[in-house]
Formats: sequence, structure tokens, C-alpha cells
Amino acid sequence: MSVIPSISKSNALDPLMAKPATTVAYTDGACKGNPGAGGWGAHLIFSDGRTQDLYGGEANTTNNRMELMGAIQALQHSPLADKLEIWTDSSYVKKGITEWIEGWKKKGWKTASKKPVANQDLWQQLDALCQDREVDWHWVKGHAGHAGNEKADELANLGVTGSSAPVTNEDTNPAKKKAQQAVKSSNINVSSANAGYISDANISDESAGEATSNGWIDNDPLGLDEVWPDETDISTSHTNNLSINNHSTVNEVAPMQADAINSDTPKFDGDTSRANPNFQPLLPKPIHRYESDRQLIMDTETTGLDALKGDRIIEVGIVEIVGRKFTGEKLHVYINPERGMDEEVIRIHGISEAFLQDKPTFDQVAQQLYDFMNGAEIIAHNASFDMNFLNMEFSKVGLNDFAERVQVTDSLLMAKQQYPGQKNTLDALVRRLNVGKQDRTFHGALLDSEILAEVYLAMTGGQVTLAIEEDVQTDGATSAHAKFAELASQLVASSADESAHHSWFNKLSADYPEIKSKILS
Repeated sequence: MSVIPSISKSNALDPLMAKPATTVAYTDGACKGNPGAGGWGAHLIFSDGRTQDLYGGEANTTNNRMELMGAIQALQHSPLADKLEIWTDSSYVKKGITEWIEGWKKKGWKTASKKPVANQDLWQQLDALCQDREVDWHWVKGHAGHAGNEKADELANLGVTGSSAPVTNEDTNPAKKKAQQAVKSSNINVSSANAGYISDANISDESAGEATSNGWIDNDPLGLDEVWPDETDISTSHTNNLSINNHSTVNEVAPMQADAINSDTPKFDGDTSRANPNFQPLLPKPIHRYESDRQLIMDTETTGLDALKGDRIIEVGIVEIVGRKFTGEKLHVYINPERGMDEEVIRIHGISEAFLQDKPTFDQVAQQLYDFMNGAEIIAHNASFDMNFLNMEFSKVGLNDFAERVQVTDSLLMAKQQYPGQKNTLDALVRRLNVGKQDRTFHGALLDSEILAEVYLAMTGGQVTLAIEEDVQTDGATSAHAKFAELASQLVASSADESAHHSWFNKLSADYPEIKSKILS
């Protein structure tokens, strides 16, 4: 008689406990560099108490592809007759398969911005595997001590290194040992470079499998063929830019001036809907820091609306003004938030997770941002929103005094005072003041900062002083100041105005002789 292991204990209390008529799978992906060497991992707990550890990797891939591959492998290796629970720390995977995929299919595998869906090949494979199956998808916070997620993360990192040493989890349960012995008689193939999978039954990964036109199918002892797809699209990403020790491998970003960008580097085309390595951050030194009337017109883009609930900054754009004049200095950087984003948010700013994957994390640019803004007047539209996020981000890296280092002006509050009862969004002000006519299909931080600068100058008196305060030489060697003075003198010398003035003065003198005597004296 077989002894079935106890499965009464709640999975919520013990994530590694088996559940009746259910396979529980914990999956994860990792990438050292993005693109770079990546790995996927899946830890399966079958209803009879057996477990199986799977892992594999690719030499040149992305984190999103590895997250998807972990889920695909879990589906391929779980019995069709049982319900399947998949636990992933990738909101990209969970939201993609539970929320976004139906819209993609209706649009012919296009996103809301009519761009091709990244990783379409893997999404289609995942979708096909889910058909006619009961699959429950769950999100779990990564690297937070969850036993199942930690196990999957360990396997994914094994996939990155290409290690294929089997892991044996010995168990005294008779039913489990019987299953292990049955599995040991079969050989499992490692199908691609730096890829393999292992189980607690000490499955061999050295035997040959069967090649097919679609990839590689191994001799799976559970009767569930493992298909390795041809992976040609690596233009995607997710939120965990991991090395083996789960820390980012991106080097600290060097300061860069706008004119210092390597001319040999392909020009950034502005497309943030896909992986796009050609963007180079502008992180200038604060050469005007100690000048009076230094103002920084700033905007940020974020993963969501609440800094206290885990949302992060993904873009910072700043335009510098000194004495109401543009200095030409601009700061512009995209930031990897190390988390996912809802598609609704992406529709607003147009910045995809794939685009952000190879960008620096906030801690890598924090000091340069802090130094550039230190001591300046920060002008932002609905400034409390941007400042809450910046204070949160700077506090995470130990720069806790940022709020004390800057002066903040909220252009939205200014607009509400000047135009009470009217709509005072940035778009509304652009129309009202007839400035900042750039295309704002997407609300990029630098673009919005440039537009806000024009709006702010218009609301506070424009830039008339440009032609009054300085004698700027013109092509005819006449200063702008001189031209303005000449125009003023011509207006004063108007004969009609002079005649009217004399007429008014004579009438006033006739009525009040004492005024005439005082003026003439």
C-alpha cells in the first residue's frame, strides 16, 4: 500500500507543501546584463509530494524572456490532469497572460501603441500551453524571503551560470522514493548551451534527445515533451537586472554633456516602446550652481501614482534657466525602476519595460541628480507629486536632505491663482498662452520640462528682458538695446500725440493758473 504524504497543511503557511490534485510551480528568470547571459528556473511540487527542479539559460537573452521561459517550462512539465498554480515575481508575465494577451491577439499581436508585441514567440507558446487547462496565476514579491520564490531564483541563477550539476533532495517517503526510482531510469537532455534542468530524483542531464524542426524535444519521463523554441527576438526586458548575487551589474553612469555624445553612436530615434540601446543620458555638471536666479524646470515620469506603495521614477527631465534665460544645459535620464508597470501607465508616457531594462537604476545616477539640483529653485507642475517621488528615491540611497537643499515653486498653484476656475493642466496652459506647441502624444519628462519652461516664462512676464538688459550686437553692428531705444523715441515723437498733449496742457493751465506757474518755474 502506498503512503501518500500529508497535504493538509495550507500552502499559505508552507509554500513548499503539496496540494491535492494540484501542481504548484514557482518560476523565475534572471539576466546578467540585459541583453546578456540569462537563466530561467522552475520548482514544481506535484500533488503526490514529488518535486522537480528545472533550470536552463541562454548566452544572449533578456530577463523577460527568461521569466516567460520559466513559466513555459512549468506548464510543459506539469500533469495535464491536475490543476496548476504558477507563482511568479514578474508582473510582466502575470499581467501579460491574465490581462493583456487577449487585447494583443485582437490587435493582431500589436500593443495599444500599434507596436509589435515583444517576445511574441514566447507569448504565443505560453498562450497555447494554457488552452484547455486550469491554471491559476499568482504574483509573489521577489527577494522577500518567500521559500518558493527563493528556490526558483536559485535555479534561475544556476541557469545563468550554465551549471548542470544535479541537485538531490532525499526524502524518506516511500511513494516519493518509488517515483524517484522510476524517473532515474530515464535520461533527460540538456538541449542548448548553458541550459539544463534537474530534479530531486537526480535526473541525468547528459543523454541525447530528439531534434525537431521546431527546436529540441527531450525524452521526458513524465511524458510531457519539452520544446525549446528558436529564440531570435531579444529586444525586451523586465524589472530584475540580476547577476548571480542578485545585484545590478550596470556600471555607474558617467556624467555627459549634450555635445559630448560619441558621434559614432547611432542617434536615438526617440522610440521608447521597445528595447532601444542608443539613448545616452545627459547628466551635466552643475556649472551654474552658484549663479543667482538659477531655476530648473523639471518633470518626472513614474511607474504609477503612489511613491509610498512601491512606485518608482523612470525618467527625469530638467531644463536650466539663469536670469530668465535658457543656458542650454539639460539633464535627461531614463531609469530602470526594477519593477513592472501597468499597461495603462505605459499608454500615458509611452515608456515600455523593455526600453528601461538596460538603463541605470536610481542609485547609479542619484549623486549626479542631487548635485545638479542642489541649491536651485525647482519649478514643476503639481510639484508635490515630483518632490514626493524624488524625496523617496533620494532617501533610499541615503541622501535624506534633498528637500532642504532646494526651493520649490509649483507652476500649477501659480496657474490656479492667475486663472481661477479654469482648467490649468499643462496642455490647457499651452493653448491659453499660445506657447509650447510641441507634439505631446506622449508625456516625456524632458519634453514636458521644455514646454513648462515656456509656460512659466509666459505666466511670469515672458522674455522681454532679453532685448533690454543686454546690448546684444546684431548683424548691422547695432545693439538690440539701441534698436529698442530708437523705436521708443519714434513713438514719443509722434506729431499727433504731441499736439494732443499741448492742447490738454493749455486747457489745464487755463483752469488752474497756479499749475502753469509751478511747471514753468
